[in-house]
Amino acid sequence: MKFKNWALMATCAIALPLAACGGSDSASTPDTTGSSSNTDGGSVFVTGSSTVEPISIKVGELAGTDEGGNLKVTVEGPGTGDGFKKFCAGDGDVTGASRPIKEEEATLCADAGIEYVELAVAIDGLTVATSVNNTAIECLDKAALYALIGPESEGFSSWADANTLAGELGSAYTLPDAPLSIFGPGEESGTYDSFVEFAFKSIAGDRGTEVIARADYTASPNDNVIVDGIESADTSLGWVGYAYYRAETERMKAIAIANDEGVCVAPTDETIADGSYSFSRTLYIYVNKAKAVENPAIGTFVDLYVSAAGVEQVVAAGYVQLEAAEQQSSVDAWAARG
Repeated sequence: MKFKNWALMATCAIALPLAACGGSDSASTPDTTGSSSNTDGGSVFVTGSSTVEPISIKVGELAGTDEGGNLKVTVEGPGTGDGFKKFCAGDGDVTGASRPIKEEEATLCADAGIEYVELAVAIDGLTVATSVNNTAIECLDKAALYALIGPESEGFSSWADANTLAGELGSAYTLPDAPLSIFGPGEESGTYDSFVEFAFKSIAGDRGTEVIARADYTASPNDNVIVDGIESADTSLGWVGYAYYRAETERMKAIAIANDEGVCVAPTDETIADGSYSFSRTLYIYVNKAKAVENPAIGTFVDLYVSAAGVEQVVAAGYVQLEAAEQQSSVDAWAARG
């Protein structure tokens, strides 16, 4: 079954009653009941990460139900970076992020007089994947990933093209002589930022190169387009959030990541939760403090987000819930927002 794509070409207002969103096969269309014009309970605009977006969609739907259909939550997923640009310009009540806010983004918010609360909401395992037909690849180390996707690999059209560089970097893997087609998010995405940091940062530092991916891969802000690409080529390579992989295991195969001891660890709920999977990361929402004071609907939405019912939506969206202490930290941070 195709994973619902929440990255819409146009913003989709989700509320219960819900309005259908149409016009593109890249957009999901929730079930609709009645009219979306009843917004007596207020409205909330959520932007940011396409990885966090499915969670916000589910929390928004639940908030609408709890408020008798009178609370409208509008969710879009342009990407973590683009979300912070909008949020720090005052264009969003809440923004989702698949990485912590960067210093320059925090400065942008500060210069605009926007104060925010950072709340951890879930754990994701950034998943490196290939076609289910690719029997030659089961596990890769960071050296191999750098040699395949890093800034020195531009122009490589075969997995084997990366062998010399991978060997120079100390990789334990010999890569097959097979076509290499790479699919992933673009630089606007927090998933891109997380991937290049996890996979390339230490090697790039040693080699004096930029912590970036090669420029000649197929980039898309739409996670389902990335999944389609990974499925389309028998020896593909790409990366997506764990929920997108978990919903599409018949269409793509996760590649285990070798840890520093050379042990291959695949992304699972357990390895992501305990941190043994090297590419585990925390997902966040950022809430505009002033807007939350002015608009009680934001408080209602975020109260639900950090509640036990919100945790259930994290799991329903395909992600891993925070440890109890981390969840309580988010509850406490929200309660102490001032």
